[in-house]
Amino acid sequence: MSGRVVVVGSINVDLVVRADHLPRPGETVLGGGFERHFGGKGANQAVAAARAGAEVTLIGAVGRDADGDASVAALEGEGVDCSRVRRVDAPTGVALIVVANGSGENQIAMAPGANAELTLSDLGMEETGVLLASLEVPLEVAMAAVADACHHGHITLLNPAPAQRLPESVFRYRPILVPNQHELPVAVGVEGWDAAVAEVARLGLTAVVTRGADGATLVAGGRAMDIPALLGANAIDTTGAGDTFCGVLATWLADGRPLEEAARAASVAAGLSVEVAGAREGMPSRDAILDAMKSSEAG
Repeated sequence: MSGRVVVVGSINVDLVVRADHLPRPGETVLGGGFERHFGGKGANQAVAAARAGAEVTLIGAVGRDADGDASVAALEGEGVDCSRVRRVDAPTGVALIVVANGSGENQIAMAPGANAELTLSDLGMEETGVLLASLEVPLEVAMAAVADACHHGHITLLNPAPAQRLPESVFRYRPILVPNQHELPVAVGVEGWDAAVAEVARLGLTAVVTRGADGATLVAGGRAMDIPALLGANAIDTTGAGDTFCGVLATWLADGRPLEEAARAASVAAGLSVEVAGAREGMPSRDAILDAMKSSEAG
């Protein structure tokens, strides 16, 4: 078992339609099948971390409804501690997802529901370990979680997704940002990749940026180090790949591993995850990640 990871984030039910291509504005696309999965960035990241071997606590909110009951039961079945998941008088969050056949690319619209009811009183980072926060919950709650974790001296990861400008006040806590290549410029308030790298350096931050099939890039000290996507050539569904990356990155850091090694493990795990349909269905175990890392190094 690795170290402890505390996740602050959303818990959703994903309603998925697969189609030949993603719809353009005003276009109706006839899809193939309909699927229902458990999701939410926070819940997905918690599952990825638990499968990778971490002891995981999730801080979130669900409704007093059947979706909330099923979501919590599924998380507990993965070994996630849900004692700090609060039940509220709002429906459990829902995400509507369209996945393109062939490429596995997706389009997502989310109704936050109970996730929007998470409050500052739900927080508290007394546990030792790594904090992982994302933005499908109220921004002030995610920012307060970062501040609280840093106050306790914990490694802090902030996944600024969905993309939005982060308040400059949070940068003084020096969280490690884990955005994708489109979210990073938005998060630091600039346009373009080069400007984003420069702004990360100016702010004295570190970022581990996911780049889909191109792997990831570690940005620190004004320099960018590429980390290849070692697996995942047979992409079926990219939903949840970023969450897999975040959860595994947090797990490796909680285990005391260096950031570069953690990013490489996360990249391998994300590559494995896209080879199975569903946000969680392809999330690999710790043994699968280690085996794939060994194979890639041997090759």
